[in-house]
Formats: sequence, C-alpha cells, structure tokens
Amino acid sequence: MSFHDHLERRQALLRGLDAAALQARLERAVLMLVAAARARLPILVCGNGGSAADAQHIVAELVGQFSAPRVALDVRALAADPALLTALANDFGYAEVFTRQVEAYGRPGGLLLALSTSGQSVSVLRAAEAARRCGMQVIAFTGATGGGLADLADISLLVPATEAALVQEGHAALYHYLCARIDAAFSSDATSA
Repeated sequence: MSFHDHLERRQALLRGLDAAALQARLERAVLMLVAAARARLPILVCGNGGSAADAQHIVAELVGQFSAPRVALDVRALAADPALLTALANDFGYAEVFTRQVEAYGRPGGLLLALSTSGQSVSVLRAAEAARRCGMQVIAFTGATGGGLADLADISLLVPATEAALVQEGHAALYHYLCARIDAAFSSDATSA
C-alpha cells in the first residue's frame, strides 16, 4: 500500500462520519463534560492498548489544555498507573482493573469516558457497569456497531469501521472536538468573569 492509499483510507473514514447524526450526540457530550467539570466531579477515562493511550491523551488535554488557557479539570486515566493495574490484575483479574478504580474514584454525577474499538472489551464493559451502579454517566467511543458498550452508554460515539487503527483515528477526531469545545466553554467563563 502506498502512502497515498493510506491517506485515502483515512480521508474516506473521516468523510464517512455522519456529522449531522454525531452533532447532537457531541453536543450532549459537551454539556455533560462541562457540567461535571464545573461541579468538580471526576471524569474517568479507560481503554486497553491503543485506547489506553488515547485515554491518556484525553487526560493530558483536559488536565492541561487543548488550545486555550483554562483551569485544570479533574480527569483521570485508569490505565496510567502500572503498579495499580498490575496489583488489581493480580488480585482481582484483569477484567476488574477499571471496575475497582471506578468504585474508588467515581461519584454520582461524574463521567466515565469508555474507549473500545470493538465495544466488547470486558474490562471496559465492566467499568461501564460499575459507573452506572455508582450514578455516573457513560460516554462510549466505539467502532462499527458499538458492541455491548453502546448499550451501557448514555451517549455512544461510533466510528463506522472495524479496523482498530481506523477506529482510533476517528476517535481522535471526536475527542479533539470535545476538548476544543471544553476549552471554549471554560475560556468564555474566564472572559465573562
């Protein structure tokens, strides 16, 4: 495959995102994220493999800043602490590594951003179930059909692909949009104060 073909596949994916259908879900997600952040409620982010890296990327943008100066937000990547992950995996099994953290850090009204390219990652599904039990809302980033994760989410942001790399590239477009909107919401707070 040439680099041109590689780029064409990614461009086709982005063109294939149904902006009109996603816009309403993205607007709801922005409102949920901004409300939780303003209330200083936790925003937890989880995923495995490349989705764990995406989770850390999201946290870096929200604790730091995406494109505009603003207050730091209470956001935590659940795959970022290797000592904790390995202890939980050893003591409870890998399927519970995010669940235990949601139980520890989650609060009613908080949010879980759950990333799974297939929507079927057991540890992510269990984290979403735990979030629901403790009164948190769930925003799912998934691929193609959404898998079981879409059923557990308040909002599902589906990328119409099954290849993990393409799904993750679509997720990056979606979460970068959310980060930009969050920056704008908090920047406007600072200018109106």
